[in-house]
Amino acid sequence: MKFAAPLVEGRLVKRYKRFLADVELEGGGAITAACPNTGSMMGCCEPGSRVWLSESDSPTRKYRHTWEIVESARELVGINTGLPNRLVREAIETGVIAGLSGYGSIRPEVAFGEERSRIDLLLEDAARPACYVEVKNVTAAVTGRVALFPDAVSERGAKHLRELMRLKGQGLRAVLVFCVQRGDVDEVRPADAIDPVYGRTLREAIAAGVEVMAWRAKVSTRDIAIDTSLAVRCP
Repeated sequence: MKFAAPLVEGRLVKRYKRFLADVELEGGGAITAACPNTGSMMGCCEPGSRVWLSESDSPTRKYRHTWEIVESARELVGINTGLPNRLVREAIETGVIAGLSGYGSIRPEVAFGEERSRIDLLLEDAARPACYVEVKNVTAAVTGRVALFPDAVSERGAKHLRELMRLKGQGLRAVLVFCVQRGDVDEVRPADAIDPVYGRTLREAIAAGVEVMAWRAKVSTRDIAIDTSLAVRCP
């Protein structure tokens, strides 16, 4: 996925109200940008961090700029949770995620399930059962090249896992993909200290046959693309 126009560089002043960030621009001046990430952004929202923003010319936008990337521990990290579905779909269509390739169609945001959920990607083909793919954005990391999910309590995430288990029980293919938008990690683990319920539910889902995979994206200020499979460990 290539950014439509060059990103604007700045320094983060503060992130607040979850959806807003004040930024001092590299060329001078200060703006308020939209922050497309509802998590805690653990390790990714330190004041003074270098950040990169996309800019929209839409007259209906309240905030012209959207925060896309932050430099954390000298690593570029993609923080926009609106991108992983697009990144995973692109990786499926180009054959990078070979385990999910070969379906005749891909449909986004399809309603399903008992808890009024929407699956991120529905893969369908006349020759085999439908494949339901839930995508989660991962930005948090700790020493030892380990990424963690979630970075805040995620009742919604646990709900999605329960729905995937029900789909698997109906004979359908159920897949969870962790999309890791940073290059300095080699594995993903559940953040049990942050959300033990999610960690427990993830382990139940794996035991029930839900496929769980992680893919790392290479992040630059020009483009972001999935390129490397990572291990998922639940010690």
